[in-house]
Amino acid sequence: MQNLAPIALFVYNRPDHTRRTLSYLQKNLLAEDSRLYIFADAAKTDADKVKVEEVRQLAKTVTGFKSVKVISRQQNMGLAGSIIDGVSQLVKDYGKVIVFEDDLLSSKYTLQYFNEALTKYEREQQVMHIGAYMFGLDDRTLPQTFFHHIATSWGWATWARAWESFQPDINNLLQQFDKEKKHKFSVENTMNFWKQMQEFKAGKNNSWAIRWYASIFLRGGLSLNPSRSLIHNIGHDGTGTHSNIEDMYKVQIADKPIDYFPDDITENAQA
Repeated sequence: MQNLAPIALFVYNRPDHTRRTLSYLQKNLLAEDSRLYIFADAAKTDADKVKVEEVRQLAKTVTGFKSVKVISRQQNMGLAGSIIDGVSQLVKDYGKVIVFEDDLLSSKYTLQYFNEALTKYEREQQVMHIGAYMFGLDDRTLPQTFFHHIATSWGWATWARAWESFQPDINNLLQQFDKEKKHKFSVENTMNFWKQMQEFKAGKNNSWAIRWYASIFLRGGLSLNPSRSLIHNIGHDGTGTHSNIEDMYKVQIADKPIDYFPDDITENAQA
């Protein structure tokens, strides 16, 4: 496969999680042909400095990719700032990007899935996001991949043409929602997405992901998702910046490649 998307890996102060994430990434079928960019944030407090330095030293030893570049931040940007800056940089340079954080274990078919989807839907303006994580679904009638308006953030990919629609200003986003949009945005009020928007406004979270999802939603964009997760998040052990200790997100990583990508660019009614 030619013209593979670069991989952006965002790390901070969790060497064990980072090591495991890299180990799984290295086993991906397209790893040795992919460029890896590791964005290492600077310490926010003195207490974080030792772990931050340990992660940076680990990043310098990474092999198994076409190339590895470590971007060591000089000042703490926070996860949101680091991701927004890093993604913006790479889509400018390459036109597309695959995004990982330091607590995501991936199927060996994950990079293949991302790159095939990025190629297939490159010119489909409504497709703005490729997600790799999926909750454990009981519905066996869903196809191998499907479109939905929700954008998941645990392993994802996008294009420069979609990222141009990202609106970081929460006030600008909030004023575009009416009652009907709020209802759909939160999946008929079954999810807390609108609450996350309000909490960001109140300074209770600093989520880039909820703003990215809102930006996609307001453009009428769609996200491609697998019916079986290609990602397992190991950050729910209390070590993550934005994660709680929960078991509900545990999934079995898919052990087969994705070979179905829908031609019909419409939201799956069963999802």
